[in-house]
Amino acid sequence: MAKYRLLPENGWNTKNITPDIDAIILGMHARNDNPELIRARELNLKIYSYPEYIYEQSKDKIRIVIGGSHGKTTITSMIMHVLAKNNIDFDYMVGAQLEGFDTMVKLTKEAKYIVIEGDEYLSSPIDLRPKFHLYKPNIALLSGIAWDHINVFPTFENYVEQFEVFINLIEKNGSLIYFDGDNEITNLVKKSSKNIKFIPYNTHKYIKEQENIYLIDNNKKYKINVFGQHNLQNINGAKNVCKQIGISDNDFLSAISSFKGANKRLQVLQSNNNTTIFLDFAHSPSKLKATTNAVKEQYPERDLIACMELHTFSSLKKDFLPQYNGAMKNATKAFVYFNPKTIEHKKLEQITKGDVKTAFNSDNVTVFTDLNELKSELEKINYQNKNLLFMSSGNFSGINFNEYSKFLIEKN
Repeated sequence: MAKYRLLPENGWNTKNITPDIDAIILGMHARNDNPELIRARELNLKIYSYPEYIYEQSKDKIRIVIGGSHGKTTITSMIMHVLAKNNIDFDYMVGAQLEGFDTMVKLTKEAKYIVIEGDEYLSSPIDLRPKFHLYKPNIALLSGIAWDHINVFPTFENYVEQFEVFINLIEKNGSLIYFDGDNEITNLVKKSSKNIKFIPYNTHKYIKEQENIYLIDNNKKYKINVFGQHNLQNINGAKNVCKQIGISDNDFLSAISSFKGANKRLQVLQSNNNTTIFLDFAHSPSKLKATTNAVKEQYPERDLIACMELHTFSSLKKDFLPQYNGAMKNATKAFVYFNPKTIEHKKLEQITKGDVKTAFNSDNVTVFTDLNELKSELEKINYQNKNLLFMSSGNFSGINFNEYSKFLIEKN
């Protein structure tokens, strides 16, 4: 971000906060006692949460908002890729770095559309509304509901309510594209009295030939670079969104053929003729299961070593751990790592390796709290005819994934 002069300063300096500032944009990870925030409030400066500011800059545009417990970044990325390939000008906000895009946010006066990844987490320490409640979409998509963010949504029912509110905030005569294989979403759609268009989607029609995946439409085949049931559902959801703004199925499918995925979403770190090492952002139970299954289904003849880190507040909370029951049962070997210091930092009750092993409820699971012990186990493995999948929203206490993957694949 250096070329945009947006590099952060170290620490906080109240001298940066002066009466001539037009507005402050406040992120969720600031705290109420942040000295710059305190000074801004003393000066009665206008303070926007990040999603509130995005809405203010896009309220005259057609807002396309992608929500759901999983797949948000990927679906948003797919839509952005297709719009760019079809030379349609648009603004965007997405949660990952994408090939072909310099930044993760673009705001202009000219663009007719904005594509927004609609996160359900809270907006800021002084605005406790979920982010996706602030965008008021014209076109919305919901990919699925699976309990997450237990620190702010303590019950599943409370979590589901946030998606009901989201539906009710869709603009009049707008549309909701929704995955009809998700019971929670279909129940919300059935009871909704909102005056909008409801458009269901499911897995796109496809065939698999060896390790290649082809989408099928009107007897035509379109080879794609991504795989897994969730990605085939994501593609169909993105296609239905694009259809709402006039992109034909053929133009969509022709464009999506060159989509290679978003950063840390089944990202290939290293690969040779008989081994591929992947990195994925998966951390919640539903994401873990879907990602593990996707790799195993794509490469059924290869053993799968699935390695995940418990890193988020929810994943490290003892009451939430049972949600991981069977989440990696389809891996040949499953390694789960957590750092007790992370639990201490998050001020949570400590959990044990036994707690985690019981929660995952699979004989193939081994639990580690020492990174060196985990690496030692990974390095004992001969990766001939095996795939390795790293999954985390963190970095396994500082692993350089690119360098480590290169080391693992070359040692064989």
